[in-house]
Amino acid sequence: METDSLDIRAINTVRLLAVDMVELADSGHPGMPLGAAPMAYVLFTRIMRHNPRNPRWINRDRFVLSAGHGSALLYGLLHLCGYDLSLEDLKQFRQWGSRTPGHPEHGLTPGVETTTGPLGQGIATAVGMAIAERHTSALLNRENLPLIDHHTYVICSDGDLMEGVSSEASSLAGHLKLGRLICLYDSNRISIEGATSLSFTEDVAARYRAYGWHVEQIDGNDPAAIEQAIVQAKTCTERPSLLIASTTIGFGSPNKANSAAAHGAPLGRDEVKLLKKAFGFAESESFSVPAKVQALFDTVKERGEASEAMWLLLYKEYGKRHPDLLRQLEERLERRLPKGWETSLPTFEPASGVATRQASQRVLEALTRTVPFLAGGSADLAPSCGTFIPHTTDFTAEERGGSTLHFGVREHAMGAALNGMALSEIIIPYGATFLIFADYMKPALRIASLMQVHAIFIFTHDSIAVGEDGPTHQPIEQLAMLRSLPGLTVIRPADANETKAAWIVALKAHRPVALILSRQSLPVLQETREMASEGVAQGGYIVAEWPEGTLPEGRRAVLIATGSEVHLALEARLMLEAEGIAVRVVSMPSMELFEEQPEEWRRKVLPPEVKNRVVIEAASSFGWHRYAGDRGIVLGIDHFGRSAKGPVVQQAFGFTAEHAAECVQSLFNSSQNPL
Repeated sequence: METDSLDIRAINTVRLLAVDMVELADSGHPGMPLGAAPMAYVLFTRIMRHNPRNPRWINRDRFVLSAGHGSALLYGLLHLCGYDLSLEDLKQFRQWGSRTPGHPEHGLTPGVETTTGPLGQGIATAVGMAIAERHTSALLNRENLPLIDHHTYVICSDGDLMEGVSSEASSLAGHLKLGRLICLYDSNRISIEGATSLSFTEDVAARYRAYGWHVEQIDGNDPAAIEQAIVQAKTCTERPSLLIASTTIGFGSPNKANSAAAHGAPLGRDEVKLLKKAFGFAESESFSVPAKVQALFDTVKERGEASEAMWLLLYKEYGKRHPDLLRQLEERLERRLPKGWETSLPTFEPASGVATRQASQRVLEALTRTVPFLAGGSADLAPSCGTFIPHTTDFTAEERGGSTLHFGVREHAMGAALNGMALSEIIIPYGATFLIFADYMKPALRIASLMQVHAIFIFTHDSIAVGEDGPTHQPIEQLAMLRSLPGLTVIRPADANETKAAWIVALKAHRPVALILSRQSLPVLQETREMASEGVAQGGYIVAEWPEGTLPEGRRAVLIATGSEVHLALEARLMLEAEGIAVRVVSMPSMELFEEQPEEWRRKVLPPEVKNRVVIEAASSFGWHRYAGDRGIVLGIDHFGRSAKGPVVQQAFGFTAEHAAECVQSLFNSSQNPL
C-alpha cells in the first residue's frame, strides 16, 4: 500500500487515543502503543478479515496482543473499527466495572480474542489457535468449500520473547509448520530496567530460523513495508512467520521516546501537549478523532460485513452438500454433545484393581470414537498418562486431521496451547502430564480459569504412591494450588467408576477441568457402581452410611476421603464398626462441585452436629480444615515425601486403614461429645 497523509493521521489518532486513555486513568503503558501503532493499524485496516458487527464469526482472523500491557492500543483500534466499544468506554480505561481493563480480558471486551498480560502467554496461546485452525480445516473443509481458513496474528514484545513459554511454543509451531501463524515482533529494545541489552543480546532472528520460522526484519514505522512483509509472510504456508519490526517505544514523545520512562507510566500533561503538537493535533483536545480518519475506519466495518456475507453463502452451500458435518459443527457451536455419547462409555465392575489413569484411557478411547472435535495429547508422557489412543492418528505437519497431539517436553506451551485450542469454540482440547508438573502449567491454568475456557487438564501420578521416584516427583502441594484457582474444577476420582463420571462432568462443564489420576491400581468399589455418576457431579456424596438403627446419641463419625484414599476409609469403617463406632464414609472428588450444591445437600452429607470427622488425602492438609471442623483431624502430608516403593511410603506416612481408624478413635478418646 502507499502510505499517504491520511494513513499517518489515522495512525497518530490511534496513538493519541491510547495516550489519552493512560493520561485520564493516571495509569497504564503509553510507550508500546506509540511505537507499535503502525503495525496494529495495518493489520486491522489492511490485512485482517474480521467483522466488527460480529466478533464471534468463526472464520474471522484472530488477533492476539501478546504484549497485553499495550491494551490501550487495542481498545482504540476496536473502537475506531466499529466494535461495540464506545468513546465513553475508552474514557473508563482501567476503572472499576469498565470494559477496558488494564490488560485485555477475553469475554469482557468485544474483539478481544484471549486474555493476555503475563508475557509469553499470548504468543503461546496463539500457537494453540493456529493448531485449532489447521485441525478444524482438515476435519471440515471439502473441495471448493474452505469453511475454515483464517490466520492468527500476534503482536509480541521483547519481554514476550524472553519468557521461556514463548520459546517452547515457538519451537512447537515451527515443528508443526503452522504457516497461518504470523507474529509481528515489536522490537523496541527497551525493558522496564532500561535497555534490553542489560540481559537480552541473543540473535532472535537466528533462533527463530532455527525453529523453522520464516523471519524478516522490517521498519516498524513504515506502514507500506509492514503490509508488504505480512503479504509475503502469508505466502509461506509451511512456516510460521516472525516479522521483526524495529520500533521506538514512546514514538513522538520529545523527552521520553526510546527510554524506559515511556513504558509503564503516564507521559504527563506537559509531555502530552508536546506530543500532540508534534503530531499536528490540538493540544487542548483529548480523545480526538478527525472525521476523515473515522470515515477511513468505517470502511473496515463495511469490508468485514461483506467478507462474512460471502462466507455465509459458502456456509449455506456447504450445508447442502455436507449436512452431517454441518450438524456436528453446529452442535459444537451450540455447546451440545452428540446424542447417546454417554452410552458408549465402558462399564467397570468391582475388581481387584485398575489405576484411574488406566480407567481414564479406556474412557478416552470411547470418547474419541463418539465425540467429534475432541483432540489432545501429552507432554511426552502418553503411555504413562493414558493418552495413547491406538485407533487415533497423530496431528502432524503432514496430517492435520489427526486428533492426537505430541507436545513434547513442553508443559508450559502445552497449557497455553490448550487454551488457544479451546478458544476456537470448536475443539475440545485435553492435555496430560504428571501432577508434579502442574507447577509448569500454573500461568496457563490461571488464564484458563480467568477465561473459563473448555479445556481438560489431565494430571496423573497423583500422590506419594509414585514411590521410588521420590520427593521430586511426589506431588504434595499441587492439589492445594489447583484448588486455589477460582473457576477451575478439580476432580480426584476414587476408582474407575468415579473416573468415568469425572470425564462426563468434564465434557459437560464448558469450563476448565483438572482430572487428578492415580499411577497405582485402585480397587473398583462396589459402592461407586451405581452412585458415582450422580455423586461425582455433586462433588461429594455418601458411599457408605452409618449402620441402620444407629441412634443419634450413639457414637458416630464421618470419614471424608478423595481418590486413592477412599478405599482406605471404607476399610477403616469396618474396623471401627467392630469397636462400636458408627462411621459414614464420604467420597469428595471435587470441593468445587460440592460447594456449588445447595446448602441443604451439603448439610445432609456432612451433618454439622457430627463433630468427629477425619479427612484422608495423601497431599497437603491445606484447605481441608473447613470440612474437618475445629475438632476434626486431617490426615495429610505437610512435608516432602521419600524415595521407596509406594506402599512403603504410604505406610510410613500413615496412609493405612489402621492409622485412619486410630485417628477416629482418638477423637472419641479425647471428646466429651459422644457425637
